[in-house]
Amino acid sequence: MIVQKYGGTSVGSVERIENVADKVIKYRNNGDSIVVVVSAMSGETNRLVSLASEILGEAPHGPELDVLLSTGEQVTIALLTMALKKRGCPAISRTGWQLEIKTDDSSNKARITGIDTDKIQCHLDDGLVVVVAGFQGIDEDGNITTLGRGGSDTTAVALATAINADECQIFTDVDGVYTTDPRVEPNARRLDQITFEEMLEMASLGSKVLQIRAVEFAGKYKVPLRVLSSFEDGPGTLITTEENQMEQAKIAGIAFNRDEAQLTVKGVPDQPGIAAKILGPISDANIEVDMIVQNVAWDNTANFTFTVYRNDFKRALEVLEDTANKLGTTTVSGDDNIVKLSLVGVGMRSHAGIASKMFETLADAGINIGMISTSEIKISVVVDEKYLELGVRCLHEKFGLAEGAKDESSTA
Repeated sequence: MIVQKYGGTSVGSVERIENVADKVIKYRNNGDSIVVVVSAMSGETNRLVSLASEILGEAPHGPELDVLLSTGEQVTIALLTMALKKRGCPAISRTGWQLEIKTDDSSNKARITGIDTDKIQCHLDDGLVVVVAGFQGIDEDGNITTLGRGGSDTTAVALATAINADECQIFTDVDGVYTTDPRVEPNARRLDQITFEEMLEMASLGSKVLQIRAVEFAGKYKVPLRVLSSFEDGPGTLITTEENQMEQAKIAGIAFNRDEAQLTVKGVPDQPGIAAKILGPISDANIEVDMIVQNVAWDNTANFTFTVYRNDFKRALEVLEDTANKLGTTTVSGDDNIVKLSLVGVGMRSHAGIASKMFETLADAGINIGMISTSEIKISVVVDEKYLELGVRCLHEKFGLAEGAKDESSTA
């Protein structure tokens, strides 16, 4: 039993939909029962949002946007089912409401609450390939809902969980998960396996291969995930539990995120509750905060620095300046030319000295570190954006992540 998901690039044209049909039939001929989840054709969701924006003159939202956006996947399931039937493969297309993929009632960012497996199981028992519209569901009042950007990944994992699939395969335009972005480091290596924990960190820290919610879902229910290429054959990358790893390298990969900005307020009173007074208004403005550093000066005042998404920088700066005035300090600064570099690996738990090696490597390359954040399996630093590629390449070489390379840190 296999659930396959094909993203927008994989079904971006009639020719590519035909190629997906050939691939699905190849798996079916191996004796597999197949459920296929598809996204809208590449660019279609943006086109639909643009149409809504022309009507509303603002960023569209609400239940009517759900109705509009859900049509993108409906086109794809119909075309793919046609392509399968043309090849003599029995198939049926199903929308989220037809399969009763139940969600809460949060417009444009709903969460799946349950799936009626009887319907999909009947189709599989009849020997059909079930082609499912990703990204959408239905709330308890019968309203169409959508799961937010990248929600087709979540649909696929949820279906795989519900029908107890042996594997959930995510087909995309890359042939697996790499030690870092090959566009930045040409020597990046495709990983045969990575743990759910590592993939979750990689996704949250900037890797765009999988949606974070899908990885969380798969890890919670221990559904094996495999990232594969839609355009070439290969084993891809298996995302699984740590216990299934025969041997785990210290570092799985290097993630980076350009969508970062840093804000600092200096000279605030060093007293209980000051962090809440600073970050409360930021939260009230619906701005997410990532890394936080607070330092106490000799005069018992504190300097408070935190990062936000770059798109939120101007709004966060306005809110922080208003807060600073209320606290009696006017020293506020910001920088939206920073990036976050992160080392990720479950092997960090049992290997000391990785942080110092990371810092030493960056120092040797003349890269200054602005902020540091750590957990059991990741170390993140903030550096100037101009040093992004240099930092990634130096760390990739230092920790021996290229094919056949040696981890220099292991001999130090």
